[in-house]
Amino acid sequence: MILAFDFGGTKNTCALFTRNEQGAFHMENIARRASPPNPDYAYDYATMLELAHAVLRGRAPQAIGVSFGGPVRASEGLVVLSHHVAGWENVLLCEQLEREFQTHVVMDNDANVAALGETKFGAGRGCASVFYITVSTGVGGGWILNGEIYRGANELAGEIGHVVMDPNGPPCVCGRRGCVEQLACGPAIARTARAQLEKNPARGEILRGLLENDLAQVTARRVNQAARAGDELAREVMDNAARALGFALGNVICLMNPQRIILGGGVSNAGEQYFETVRAAARANVMPELREAVDIVPAALGDDAPLWGALALVT
Repeated sequence: MILAFDFGGTKNTCALFTRNEQGAFHMENIARRASPPNPDYAYDYATMLELAHAVLRGRAPQAIGVSFGGPVRASEGLVVLSHHVAGWENVLLCEQLEREFQTHVVMDNDANVAALGETKFGAGRGCASVFYITVSTGVGGGWILNGEIYRGANELAGEIGHVVMDPNGPPCVCGRRGCVEQLACGPAIARTARAQLEKNPARGEILRGLLENDLAQVTARRVNQAARAGDELAREVMDNAARALGFALGNVICLMNPQRIILGGGVSNAGEQYFETVRAAARANVMPELREAVDIVPAALGDDAPLWGALALVT
């Protein structure tokens, strides 16, 4: 039995994997919980322990894989920080979980883990070089090179969310301005849509109806729902976010020429027009020789990619 944790910015998830009679792993049980406003380390850790015991049902795991939504030093089992949840600075998470469950624990950041999961079990199967990008509460990236996670000199490779696209753009949690994350993630889409609705009271009728005219309730999911229903304001917001993301992916293609780019996270469920806009922006930002050299595809494992990657970390 392998226990998999996915510590996210807005939800926490735990799954238990066991082998079937043919020797292949399958997900036996899963438990998710959405986080309240302004969660902290104590909440996240206590919640995850509760979810773990719920899926284990009194049994003991043979190993634990952990996906964490923020920078980590995987070799030390250390969470550096979370950009979205307070109190996670310099936490030796693997050590804590080893004491709790008396078993071996391996951890990496969520993008690296999801990249590994998609490469072994999902949309990246058969590819030697994969770049995985997750677009949800934030934007993160993970490299698989020659079938293994590439972490970089100090284990922070792949942080595409903090590549600056507009030095005069909105402030980012990293301390700079105009990062990809602040132009393309879910909260950024919601923030932009809210600002446009306030600025243009005669536009966004479909989106306003979905929100029942309560602009405080705007989310990326609602914006996308309105866009797909024909709301022009919502469509413009989604297209701008997709173009920013695609332009950044063009830089990735020029730099590393991956065999496949896999797009996951909540925003990746935005639909075919979103993906086509991402692809078009990426193609526009690469040399002609590279325009057809890489696939940009949706994740096959959806929100469960980090869980399957956490399994792959320890198997």
